[in-house]
Amino acid sequence: MRNKIIFLIFGLFIGIAGCASRDDVSNLQQDMEEVKTRFYKMEKDIGGIRAEAKEGSDNTTKNFQNEIESLRKTVADLQAAQDVARVDMQSLSGKLDDIKLQTQKPSEEMAILKEDTDRRLLALEGKVVTQEKAPADVKPKEETPEALYGEAMDAFKKGEMKKSREAFTKFTAQYPKHALVAESHYWIGDTYYNEKNLEQAILEYQEVIKNPSGKGKAPAAMLKQAMAFKGLGDDKSARYIYKKLIEEYPNSEEAKKAKEKLKGLK
Repeated sequence: MRNKIIFLIFGLFIGIAGCASRDDVSNLQQDMEEVKTRFYKMEKDIGGIRAEAKEGSDNTTKNFQNEIESLRKTVADLQAAQDVARVDMQSLSGKLDDIKLQTQKPSEEMAILKEDTDRRLLALEGKVVTQEKAPADVKPKEETPEALYGEAMDAFKKGEMKKSREAFTKFTAQYPKHALVAESHYWIGDTYYNEKNLEQAILEYQEVIKNPSGKGKAPAAMLKQAMAFKGLGDDKSARYIYKKLIEEYPNSEEAKKAKEKLKGLK
């Protein structure tokens, strides 16, 4: 395009030169140079505008791509954070389930221990076929309940376990409604315990525990009963009785001893 314009100008100049004066030709040549100068300047300006436009376009495209990459990274970070949150929620849910199971476990364990202990007590009652009782055909002597109880207690203190047991058994047979019956069963249990007859001792201690009038002696009977189970190697039943003692008589001296003995059980 530029060559065509120059050619036309040059042709015009030749045509005019043929019929114009030398001064006119000089002026025309000067005008032509000015036109060429302006033309070249215009081309330069247009080239600069194009370069600036291209650079601006490139910068805009680059900035746009950078913004897209930044947005992609932000989306990726949000997705990663969401995944981490989901894993944390699943972990927390699992921990809550574990805690719930742990809170249910003690009550279930106590129920199982109670059932097992009750079954063992029934088995012991069935195993002991005969129990020492006062002869039915012997008439009781004319004596007071207190005197008979004192006689049995004296024999126990002297270490005469069999004589003491016979006297306490006689007392419970003759005075079944007496307030000291529960304590008599406790001492009978102790005579068996001292003789290492632990199964029979457990049954006698149970008579104290289930007797409404034996509340004062019940903590001691429960402690001794648990110790008897431990002596038989039945740690499960011993643990159950110790825990029951602590629960029902938390302020008793026996409860304090039970807590210490629980530490020694597996």
